[in-house]
Amino acid sequence: MYLYALLVTVLLIAAIYLAPLRSKVWVATGIVSLTACAAITLAVMAFLGGKVEIATFITPLFGAEHISVDKLSSLFLIIISVAAVATTLYSKGYVEGYLKRFSPAHISLHYTALVLLVVSMMLVVMSSGGFSFLFSWELMTIASFILILFEADRHETRRAALNYLVMMHIGFMFLVAGFAMLYSTTGSANFSAIEAYFKWAAPMPLFLILFAGFGMKAGIFPMHIWLPEAHPAAPSHVSAIMSGVMIKTGIYGIIRLMQAIDHNIELLYSIGLVILLSGIITGIWGVILAAMQNDVKRLLAYSSIENIGVILIGLGVAAVGHAAGSNLIGMCGMCGALLHTVNHSLFKSLLFFSAGNIYSKLHTTAMNQMGGLAKHMPVTAILMLFATVAICALPPLNGFVSELLIYIGMFNGVSDGHEVLYSVAAIIALSLIGGIVVLAFTKLYGTVMLGSPRSTHVAESSEVDNLRIAAMAIPAMFILFVGLLPQIAIRPITIVAEAITGADHSIAIRHFEPTLTALSCVGFALVAIVVALYLLKRRAQSTREVEYGPTWGCGFTALNTRMQYTGESYSEGLENIAKSLMKDTVDGRSVEKSEIFPTAHNYRVRHKDKIDSLFGRWWVALLYRINLNVMRLRTGHVNKYITFALVFLVAVLVFTIVGIL
Repeated sequence: MYLYALLVTVLLIAAIYLAPLRSKVWVATGIVSLTACAAITLAVMAFLGGKVEIATFITPLFGAEHISVDKLSSLFLIIISVAAVATTLYSKGYVEGYLKRFSPAHISLHYTALVLLVVSMMLVVMSSGGFSFLFSWELMTIASFILILFEADRHETRRAALNYLVMMHIGFMFLVAGFAMLYSTTGSANFSAIEAYFKWAAPMPLFLILFAGFGMKAGIFPMHIWLPEAHPAAPSHVSAIMSGVMIKTGIYGIIRLMQAIDHNIELLYSIGLVILLSGIITGIWGVILAAMQNDVKRLLAYSSIENIGVILIGLGVAAVGHAAGSNLIGMCGMCGALLHTVNHSLFKSLLFFSAGNIYSKLHTTAMNQMGGLAKHMPVTAILMLFATVAICALPPLNGFVSELLIYIGMFNGVSDGHEVLYSVAAIIALSLIGGIVVLAFTKLYGTVMLGSPRSTHVAESSEVDNLRIAAMAIPAMFILFVGLLPQIAIRPITIVAEAITGADHSIAIRHFEPTLTALSCVGFALVAIVVALYLLKRRAQSTREVEYGPTWGCGFTALNTRMQYTGESYSEGLENIAKSLMKDTVDGRSVEKSEIFPTAHNYRVRHKDKIDSLFGRWWVALLYRINLNVMRLRTGHVNKYITFALVFLVAVLVFTIVGIL
């Protein structure tokens, strides 16, 4: 099996490298599309007929393992497949601008890494655990590291990629330690052995170790610091699949842990509280930092942290509710978390695609250099508006549906008297997150798409190619489907939730059906009202002469583009409250209060996470010290280099004799 897999991999890589420069994207798209079709076929088979076994083999470290697809795997396979096809299609137009700048080998490496990332993510969710899981996890890390390094000639890109690689391998060490503990106790490193481990040994240490490993990939506070650096550095289509899909493999691992401890009520309760608290802190921290950002992609990156927090709140509500004896609360939380996992992959991919459109035209992601883009990129503006409304959890789009399910679970907890304190805390936290999300994304959309152009690049920009628009239409279509027909979209989600919690999915169907049907009617009514108003407006304007004039200037006669909100001024109120969470980097100086007639100023502020400095400082210092000591070995004397080689050979001989090697 290993030989066949290696042979197929070599042939696919060779096909990408041997293809003509402008055909490499189509080879990669073909490979990804075929892989996605196969994955979706397996997912449908698992949904209709139960678990699908693909291969069983003996691994060199942890014994027997297998590749298979169950209901949870099938949901993630569909998420990965949809995002992968949209990403590769979108990449053609985005990478087009780099074909003259980079060599064919560079472009080939990029598409090879993109294909390997997709395949590795699929293997992660199909692996039973142990060696095959860790191998796929590491392949996923290496592939995404190469993708981040696309513009490796930039210092910021190299630093972000190195930061990502270090943090991911710290998380990987936690996973290796966790699977080793599992194997040493049970004789198996499969996820199915976790339940037996929890019966024989202290469960919390293993849970916390694996939770840290999965949490590093998911971007859970305080292990999130790689995320706001990696996404701005990576190409936008890479950011889309990493933020929309790859970080969800961490959520997948946490759900597997929850599935294994479902029958241990006391442990499930304790772990539910840990997950719930992590979700509250992660969500609030992420959304506050998102609202402070003045860079489009950094704002979206922090927003991903916030959405991971929302998913964890749903999982925490599910665990605590199920442990308290309420299958309904458990199903509400789990269905909400699973649906939000799907929803986030859709609207976050669409948002990063929109950011890619903007960057490819303006060559910047600084919000304060934009404005008025909706007039020059109208289709991008409409699609970005869809994603903005969805991520703000406003009807009639998909983000509202998943958060509504979590709210239903929490309000049921309050009304039924099940863990009222925790339910109220989660309600307050999710409400706070939702309010600040609206602030963050009205700031993003208003500063970028509305107002007046702040530079000539904006005024001269135009819409992107049709293929990128078509790629963006894929997530937009699913956003509309889930938002307008939630009673249909929720049915497969309840089946997956039943497989995880063991509760009958018909409980959720009966409880959700009336609410979601009414929500669907409201959604269609809202769409009808918007369409009717638009048609009435067009009809009224068709018989009248439309006059255009300058924007009202609040009494100013000499208007300029600086007389409008910037990203910094829009979030100034929240910044004053959340100043203690951030470490600001300022270029230039602001206007002093004493300057009655201020001259021109250059002022740019960058809000960085204080946790970033706290966590990032130690490994930078460590690498510097290691490098300093290694450089001392570069004496320039050949005889010393020969001595080092002889010492190494003698050490190998001694270790071999004593049996260490």
